[in-house]
Amino acid sequence: MNTRSIGSLLVVLTATALCVAQTASTGSSKPALSINTTGPHSTSSDGTTTREGFQQRYPRYKLEFGDQFDVSFDLSPEFNQNVTVQPDGFITLREVGDLHVAGQTVPELTETLKRAYGKILHDPVISVVLKDFEKPYFIADGQVGKPGKYELRGETTLTQAIAMAGGFQDAAKHSQVLLFRRVDSEWVSAKIINVKQMEKEGNLHEDPHLHPGDMLFVPKNRYSKIRPFLPTASMGTFAKTY
Repeated sequence: MNTRSIGSLLVVLTATALCVAQTASTGSSKPALSINTTGPHSTSSDGTTTREGFQQRYPRYKLEFGDQFDVSFDLSPEFNQNVTVQPDGFITLREVGDLHVAGQTVPELTETLKRAYGKILHDPVISVVLKDFEKPYFIADGQVGKPGKYELRGETTLTQAIAMAGGFQDAAKHSQVLLFRRVDSEWVSAKIINVKQMEKEGNLHEDPHLHPGDMLFVPKNRYSKIRPFLPTASMGTFAKTY
């Protein structure tokens, strides 16, 4: 690792520590930090603009292996077909052969197909309809009743997601629930949510809605970490202080 890489890593680690410390001390549930390793901004082929690693709120779905979709030709129905993305990211098309499409959005895929079939058809009119694909999900981990991967249907808030995952365990630290969100392929956003304060005040205005792929992590509270070292007679008294 060269000097520049080491310096960049130290800056990221320092920023992370300062951000977490500030959030913990103030009890705020404002966004904590987003980290990336690329340049300042770019524009993708489907028109989504990324600036300093942050995207528009509704990024387009990108194809993954196992996804299935129908390809329809308005003027040449004999080429209509159902296609599955293979584990290596390729698809096999009638009269065209293999194309790599993993990571493409539906508009990008449509243009790829038009270019490929444009070699044998004049100005093909093609439409693509996804049939089977990765369903939206979130992951709950840490001190919840049932950690795991859950299907994300409709608008779901953080507290609702915790309830779906079995609620808080006794060892949960309600005041520092972590919400991780992948902003794009290079950025991950981290946010600390003080659920304890929200519930105490009866104010859920800062209860964030989950996005597909979000992960929430509930850490252990201070009491649970030192409980094995406490005498039995002290447990009842200490439980009220954490």
